[in-house]
Formats: sequence, structure tokens, C-alpha cells
Amino acid sequence: MQSDKCLKPNEGIPSSLVALLAVMAGVSVANLYYCQPLLNLIREDTGLTEFQVNLMPVFTQIGYALGLLFIIPMGDLYNRRSTILICFGVLFFSLLTIAFSNSVTMLIASFITGVFSVAPQIFIPFVSQFSRKEEKERKVGLVLSGLLVGILGSRVASGYVGDIFGWRTMYGIAAGLIAISAVIVMKTFPYVEPTFNGRFIKLMSSIFRLVKENPKAVTYSVRSGLIFGSLLGMWACMAFRMKEAPFFQGSDMVGLLGLCGIAGALTASNAGKYITRYGVEKVNACGVSLVLLAWIIMGLFQNYYVGIIAGVIIIDIGMQCVQLSNQSATMKLCPQASSRMNTIYMVTYFIGGSFGTFLAGTMWVKFGWYGTVFAGLSMVIASILFTLLRRR
Repeated sequence: MQSDKCLKPNEGIPSSLVALLAVMAGVSVANLYYCQPLLNLIREDTGLTEFQVNLMPVFTQIGYALGLLFIIPMGDLYNRRSTILICFGVLFFSLLTIAFSNSVTMLIASFITGVFSVAPQIFIPFVSQFSRKEEKERKVGLVLSGLLVGILGSRVASGYVGDIFGWRTMYGIAAGLIAISAVIVMKTFPYVEPTFNGRFIKLMSSIFRLVKENPKAVTYSVRSGLIFGSLLGMWACMAFRMKEAPFFQGSDMVGLLGLCGIAGALTASNAGKYITRYGVEKVNACGVSLVLLAWIIMGLFQNYYVGIIAGVIIIDIGMQCVQLSNQSATMKLCPQASSRMNTIYMVTYFIGGSFGTFLAGTMWVKFGWYGTVFAGLSMVIASILFTLLRRR
């Protein structure tokens, strides 16, 4: 299935390839989130405190942000297939390291896993750049749906696997999935002519020039990152909340909540038509409003399953509206530098995610679920204020 033919922008990509990329995007990004339903199990096994074990997703997200900054731009400089295969090779060993590690090594391996789990952000600009113009939003939405299903499905899988077989088993399975993905990439991913001539240092410096030349990219990226931080803050503390009264549930219940959130992810593939019809600003505003509503529900009805479930579904739908509208708009600002534009967006996005995770975890330790709700609402309000200030 692999082709040596060099693709040209807007030439079109087979739907079968897009579907494979969507699946591999989900498998790759899932590595960032397996730990969240397992935090209590990891804490009990390693003897870490709640605050210390919360550093595992924080380290992973910081690593992912650095991977986005230094690896994703290479999509404009080198053969993307080779870059993806290198990432998958390192991932295979880092995941196995987590599966067999002690507490200190686990944090280091989590950081490395974050750095090299960036393949989805190579897939997305590739699809955006080479799909036909009338298919761009739909096909990007499909890959994004795969990515988001991976994010949420990872919590479902790890919750049940961890509860039945132990948390280390989940990371062994993850390593196997990455090995299979590497074989698929070797056989299916086409050759893509690099779009940047020059050395890596020059490539990286060009990112700062793109930021200066495209101020809207900053707006799209920062406001999305703040909402993403709000979402991850919720998931970072959900395992702790489910362990307490009146629920007294384990990792399998957190996984089930992740399954509820998949309803939100599935909206991403259809959101493109609304962006075309109503514009980026209206779709973003709708998404932010939904996230705000979700936190209010989870604050008022925190002791009821219906409140938590409704909040999870609504917050994920809102997040997908925010991400797809802003990410696609960012890459359209400079299509010939799609990988670098995606770097600007995703680095900012995951910095926001890391901050939100840390803030929510800190507030949980001090104030419990009310502190988590306050942290989530604060991130949403910051996103709204930032958008309003950038309009001046």
C-alpha cells in the first residue's frame, strides 16, 4: 500500500489511509492518558503520595509539549515517515520501562513517553496539507476523532485492565500496540517532499517568525490551551473523586466515565461543516460555553452519578468544538508551513494542559473536589478573557 509517489498539496489522500491514520493517532496519544485512571493503583504499588503520583501525567504532558516543539517541525524538513518510525521505536522502549520501573524511573520514562507520542500531530498537518480543499475539514476531523477517541478510550481500557490485571500490564499492551503501528506506517505511509530547505536551527527560528507574522495563531492557541487545561484538570482528579464518598469506586469506574466522554469525541468528525457555516469564533464560543456549563453541573451535582456523567459528556463535546475550530484555523493561516503552524498551536495547547493538570491537582490536595471545580472554572474564564482582550 505504501507509495513512492511524491504527494502534492491538495491532491487528495485515500480515505483508507486517513482511517488508518485516525486509528494510529488514537493508539499514539493514548500513551499520555493511560495513567490517569490508574493513579490510585500506582500510588498504592509505589508508595507515592497523591501529589507525587499526580506528577506522572504532568511530566508526560510537559514531555509532549517539548516533543511538539522540537520533533513536529521536522515534518517540514525531513521525510515524515522516518520521523514517525523513530518516535515509535523510542516509545516502545519507554513504555516497557514504565511497565517494569520503580517510582523515580517511572517519572523519567513518562517524560520520554510524552516527548515521542507526537505522531498524531504529524498526521494532522499531513492530512490538512494534502487533502482536497473541499475535504480538508472532514478528513482532519476524522483523524482528530481518532485522536480524541484514543484519549478517552485509553482511560476506559486502562481502568479495566488495571483493575483486573494490574497497572503494569496496561503499559505492556501499549508497547505492543506501538510495535504494530510501526509496521503499518512502514507499509502505508507515503513519501512526502520536505517543504523547508535549510538546517534545523533555521527551521526552529522560522517558528518565531511565523508567530510574529500570524498573531491570530497566538489567539487560537492560547485560548484552546486554557480550555484543554480545564479538561485535563478534571481527569487528573477524577480517580481521586471516585475513590471518595459517596461513590467508593475504583479505576474501572473512571474508565467507564471515559467511555461516556467518547460521545464528545465523536462529534469532531461532523464539526467541520459547522466551522464552514458559522465560522471559527462562533464554534469556539459554543465550545467554551459548554465547558463552562459542564463545570457548573459537576460542582452543583458532585455527589450524584448523573451530575458527573453529564459533566463528562458536555465538557468533552465542548473541548472538541474548541480544538477542531482553532487547530484547523491555525494551520490555514500558512498552509505551506503546516507542521510548524501545528507546532505553535500544540505546544501552547499542551503547556495549558500541563498547567491545568498541576493547578487542579494542587487545588484537590488543599480543597478537594471544590478546589478542582474552582481550578477548572478559572481556566475557562481565563480563556474567555484572553479572547476578549485579543479582539481590541
